[in-house]
Amino acid sequence: MGKKEDVYALLDAKGVAYETIEHEEVFTIEDMEKIGICSRGNVCKNLFLRNGSGKRHFLVCVQKDKTVDLKQLGALLGSRMSFASAERLRKHLGLTPGAVTPLGVLNDKNAEVEVVIDQDLAGEMPLGVHPCENTATVFLSFADLRRLIEEHGNPITCCKL
Repeated sequence: MGKKEDVYALLDAKGVAYETIEHEEVFTIEDMEKIGICSRGNVCKNLFLRNGSGKRHFLVCVQKDKTVDLKQLGALLGSRMSFASAERLRKHLGLTPGAVTPLGVLNDKNAEVEVVIDQDLAGEMPLGVHPCENTATVFLSFADLRRLIEEHGNPITCCKL
């Protein structure tokens, strides 16, 4: 799933309804707001984290305007949390900083990365996520995103963050 075209092909094969917006390279939510992507739907902020020992990795998805309290999240998940390095991001999800996306778990060969999704994302509005590259945004339903992650086998937790 290294290229966005691979993601589109998978979404098509799985019968997922989606809309794609191609755009300049973006690295932050602020970059996405500047070019109008955030007005199209509920854009996700995605964080790649690890536990204190570095043995567990987490992909945390929240609404774009939310701040994640790592202490509180660590208490919820039973471990101290910190940001994972770019090397770990590449190793586990095949992604680069700025392109973090829940669709990246499709690159997780052993389905070990734990996905934590803020329950506020579970509404009717389409979710905007990168297709493993930060030069496009794909809008799809929460139900389809969750199904893709579950079918891949990654542990998924939906909770209030």
